[in-house]
Amino acid sequence: MDLFEYQARDLFEAHGVPVLKGIVVNTAEAAEQAAETIASPVVVVKAQVKVGGRGKAGGVKLAKTPAEAKEHADAILGMDIKGHTVAKVMIAQGATIAEEYYFSILLDRANRCHLAMCSKEGGVDIETLAKERPEALAKVPLDASVGIDEAKAKEILTQAGFETAEQEKLIPVLVKLWEVYAKEDATLVEVNPLVKIATGDIIALDGKVSLDDNSIFRHPEHAELKDLTAEDPLESKAKAAGLNYVRLNGEVGIIGNGAGLVMSTLDVVAYAGEKYGVRPANFLDIGGGASAEIMAKGLDIILGDEQVKSCLVNVFGGITACDQVAKGVIGALELLGENATKPIVVRLDGNKVAEGRQILVEANHPLVTMVETMDGAAAKAAELAAGA
Repeated sequence: MDLFEYQARDLFEAHGVPVLKGIVVNTAEAAEQAAETIASPVVVVKAQVKVGGRGKAGGVKLAKTPAEAKEHADAILGMDIKGHTVAKVMIAQGATIAEEYYFSILLDRANRCHLAMCSKEGGVDIETLAKERPEALAKVPLDASVGIDEAKAKEILTQAGFETAEQEKLIPVLVKLWEVYAKEDATLVEVNPLVKIATGDIIALDGKVSLDDNSIFRHPEHAELKDLTAEDPLESKAKAAGLNYVRLNGEVGIIGNGAGLVMSTLDVVAYAGEKYGVRPANFLDIGGGASAEIMAKGLDIILGDEQVKSCLVNVFGGITACDQVAKGVIGALELLGENATKPIVVRLDGNKVAEGRQILVEANHPLVTMVETMDGAAAKAAELAAGA
């Protein structure tokens, strides 16, 4: 779960990471009041969207008076930034910045470790810096059992090129940022920029945090951080039904049992769809069971997607035999009734495949087409999606 900047700021503050005052609002009038409350000579009006490039898009503005903060908030609220509509802005205390740095902790899946990255050059596109000047970005693997203590923080800062005198105030901040990362079960904690202000103090000026959804059982409070308005309604519906579903941008809905089979089905449909200009519309794994109820939930989600033109059910009978799968498909169509209007291609294989296919033949449902092979089923689903 990716957090908004203001949520990351609040987490930082809760763990003792130094931050500036910030108030999140959703109206221009509230922005004016927030600026009055902060009472800083300068405040920053910052669009709250989960995407970079806010400044270039006009989503970050300086204001010297509360009235000016109101004016900027009025212009920013409702703005579209890379497909994200701004619903909230943060009114943040201004500061005189002396230097900007970069620091992050992330889960490096490729190398199966936690990784700290640090640079004396902050406030820039870190991906560009890493590509064009990799020597300017220190990358230090972390031992999860130790994390970042003072010794590791010193090692990171030394590798990034900070002098000993500069490290004194940075070390405790890095230690606190590891605390955020570890105690909140994060997969990313990034501060860009981490700044030294005119007083010499270190401030986390702009934070980005991603939390591991698998740790929610340890952090029930994280549920309050979820932005329900930004969630895909179909993905929310699938999650509530206990289904593994990811929405994609295509026309052929896909249901399978087992992640490997579903991934293979995606590839085959993508290949077959090249002929008709159609693509897979989703990933949906119904798991080991394929009862009428589970199948109905899956079909309801897929058929409820307006972009879907056809659906491919690709199931390999194992623990759940193909005859039960076939009964599930027919039962699902009965449960859905008039809500089922799109063609469905069914491919069965494995345990009791002959019995399963016979059930579909006898049902003779007008929406169902049975195909014996995976390639043939994918081709038929793509053809039907294209209206060919």
